[in-house]
Amino acid sequence: MDLNLNNKVAIVLAASKGLGKAIAAALSAEGVKVIIGSRDAGELERTAKEITAITGNEITAIAVDVGDAARVTDFIEKAAAAHGKIDILVNNSGGPPFNKFEHFDDEAWQQAFNLSLLSFARTSRLVLPHMQKTGSGRIINIISGSVKSVLANSVLSTSMRMGVVGMAKLMADELGPYNITVNNVAPGMILTDRLKHTLPKDTDPELALKERAKNIPLGRIGKPEELAALVTFLASEQAAYISGTTIQVDGGANRGIF
Repeated sequence: MDLNLNNKVAIVLAASKGLGKAIAAALSAEGVKVIIGSRDAGELERTAKEITAITGNEITAIAVDVGDAARVTDFIEKAAAAHGKIDILVNNSGGPPFNKFEHFDDEAWQQAFNLSLLSFARTSRLVLPHMQKTGSGRIINIISGSVKSVLANSVLSTSMRMGVVGMAKLMADELGPYNITVNNVAPGMILTDRLKHTLPKDTDPELALKERAKNIPLGRIGKPEELAALVTFLASEQAAYISGTTIQVDGGANRGIF
């Protein structure tokens, strides 16, 4: 299937590793001109070179802290200037810490809001004029499967991701006349550093992963590339009639009907 993505321009955030890196690589492989952002400039440059070596397509790396409004504004301006337009925005960020509700103070809640909700709203608002100018666009938010099924100790993440779901629904309604789609991708257990860091320290990692996979119908942990494939499709022309949705990538782990 030709996804008609050649020469489209995409921004992928939190892209120096994990899901962001996999998404950037998948888009680049389809001929997309990809601009990646994260806080660690050195790691970002290494990732850009690695993806270019694999896909043969140049990656633009621009360091940014999504919690800093001025730096995000500068980042979007530089990204737009790099290729003269912005067609695709993939909002992504590291998640807030896990713990019980009673252990989080006001500062923790504020940090979670800045990282997982406000940053998505800010970048979406800043790319909007560029998409309106061309009369089309794709905004894709990487959130969490916790918006569909309760995940223990994820109160900060779940609260903010639910906010993103509501925001995306309203944005899809408002931006439809510009042919801009807005969708959420909700990963379940995907083999990233974030998942590895949650494994018990006193257990063999392979055994711990097998234990985690017991409740997944497919019997395994997902690969970042599998989630990236869905994001790439949602960014394509073929997905032009999909908007306002939240799609899970969890191997069937969520048993909910809706």
